[in-house]
Amino acid sequence: MQIKEIIVVEGKDDTTAIKRAVEADTIETNGSAISKETLMKIKHAQEKRGVIVFTDPDYPGRRIRAIIEEQVPGVKHAFLSKEKTIAKNGKGLGVEHAKDEDIRTALINVYTPKSGEETFSAIPLSILIDGQLIGHPHSKERRTKLGELLKIGYTNGKQLQKRLSIFQISQQQVEEAIAQLNMEEK
Repeated sequence: MQIKEIIVVEGKDDTTAIKRAVEADTIETNGSAISKETLMKIKHAQEKRGVIVFTDPDYPGRRIRAIIEEQVPGVKHAFLSKEKTIAKNGKGLGVEHAKDEDIRTALINVYTPKSGEETFSAIPLSILIDGQLIGHPHSKERRTKLGELLKIGYTNGKQLQKRLSIFQISQQQVEEAIAQLNMEEK
């Protein structure tokens, strides 16, 4: 599988895992403190070939993703759930621990956020509350599963509505995912 876009990862081990799974070029951020030089490389890559941000499903990974999204509009996103990135010894989390097949699947299911001109209606808050995705004792677990089902990664309750809108997830898709969550719980 050959990837046209340049994949942004956190470090060398992530690059190794990506190159093991697919044929692709990468840019490494070397941690969550992204330098101006690295951001310039990412901007240039976006202009020339496009960029896919593929960071770890943890706080630093989400922070890197947010910084790049803010500085380089229109980048694509690939997500893996925490379960698919846990090290074999159980100590550590990251793209570098993912199976080749999971990396390929995440890259096939890449999301492109909407541009500023497009309008996409936000999912009503009432649906997220009724779906026990916000304000319920098990909301975090349900949001984690929702992120896996919709392939948009984990997000906290405050950011859920925004993430669904950014990735143009329709109300019907959310309702179907909630129905699937309810079925799995029964």
